[in-house]
Amino acid sequence: MVEQGDAAPLLRWAEGPAVSLPQAPELQAGGRARGCGGGAEPPRRREPEEPAPSEVLLQPGRLELGDVEEDQVVAVFVVTFDPRSGNMVEWCLPQDIDLEGVEFKSMASGSHKIQSDFIYFRKGPFFGLACFANMPVESELERGARMKSVGILSPSYTLLYRYMHFLENQVRHQLETPGHYSHLAAFYEDKKGVLHAGPGRGSTLPPVYWLPSIHRYMYPEMKITHPAGCMSQFIKFFGEQILILWKFALLRKRILIFSPPPVGVVCYRVYCCCCLANVSLPGIGGTIPESKPFFYVNVADIESLEVEVSYVACTTEKIFEEKRELYDVYVDNQNVKTHHGHLQPLLKINSADREKYRRLNEQRQMLLYSQEVEEDYNPCEEDLFVLFFLEQNNRIFQTLLEVSASQDKTLTAEHARGMGLDPQGDRSFLMDLLEAYGIDVMLVIDNPCCP
Repeated sequence: MVEQGDAAPLLRWAEGPAVSLPQAPELQAGGRARGCGGGAEPPRRREPEEPAPSEVLLQPGRLELGDVEEDQVVAVFVVTFDPRSGNMVEWCLPQDIDLEGVEFKSMASGSHKIQSDFIYFRKGPFFGLACFANMPVESELERGARMKSVGILSPSYTLLYRYMHFLENQVRHQLETPGHYSHLAAFYEDKKGVLHAGPGRGSTLPPVYWLPSIHRYMYPEMKITHPAGCMSQFIKFFGEQILILWKFALLRKRILIFSPPPVGVVCYRVYCCCCLANVSLPGIGGTIPESKPFFYVNVADIESLEVEVSYVACTTEKIFEEKRELYDVYVDNQNVKTHHGHLQPLLKINSADREKYRRLNEQRQMLLYSQEVEEDYNPCEEDLFVLFFLEQNNRIFQTLLEVSASQDKTLTAEHARGMGLDPQGDRSFLMDLLEAYGIDVMLVIDNPCCP
């Protein structure tokens, strides 16, 4: 059995029964095994392991209370590392699905150094989740190690977390007794989504669900308590620098986060970063691109990243740092930097940033206290984090809209303070914000004469 290393998910998952699978398939070069999707035993309909409602869960996304989002798995696949041919898709359903590049997305560069990991990624209009494991073997042909990933694709990332435990189980069994895919085939038959065929299918892609709506309280059974949630770890990891990331996210800059494997926890940082930029006011954001979570990217994604004007992504490949044309903001561990001169002022923490960070931590402490003394359901830490920045963003844009609708359209230092900004320290941020969102106001805050 492969032991869980540092890359294990941050959360507890419902334990399910062990699944025994029966020799490795014969592989061919070019990225796929012969008969990809074939050779599976007749699928038996079964339910995959579902997380129990009582467990502490993380979903990388949110649903409104009234929403019922159906399972839609459009592909399931097994990726293996072949010592002669490299990463390749060993098996998949459906057989005709385009999985080009998935063999690299689902097995991050540098993964040979770790025992296990999980990876979120994008493939065209779909999102993927793959679980990776690395098992030592006494085989000269495999050079002492067998590495595989088992993953799925879906139009939305908000439900992928449900199958984390199932995929972890399956990758372990593929390592120990490779080559039999009956449980994966049964899973696909049970969960497969229907892509509408017919005229226009080529030009009408399935909807891509970016950031979740947070207008109502979330499912109580999905609440996250300290210290299980990724938000608390995000705050602890970046500290006051989350206010720097907040400004870049609100400006819809291209943000690339570098980290060596394991990459699963870094995918959560991508999600958290996108959550900083929510705005719920009508009429805001129509002229600016959405804050897109691309999750894990590698050199195979360079061509697609070249045409993106806004994204948040992570990578394990250090070569990206040299390709400055691909990003605006580069995050290496806790070091946030930009090569754009006009964005340099945004890297400085000012007094208003410190005050926001103090208020955020104060609210977190009050929440933790209330969770200890009250047994009734109350908003979780992730809700608090998302709503804190939503309210901050709404306050800024509400003020800007009111000023733009006024007769003189003049934005003063008093307005800036009312928005929770530093009139001097955030002057550059405000100017970029007005330009990015196309808001017509006149900024009359003087530029400080001294740096």
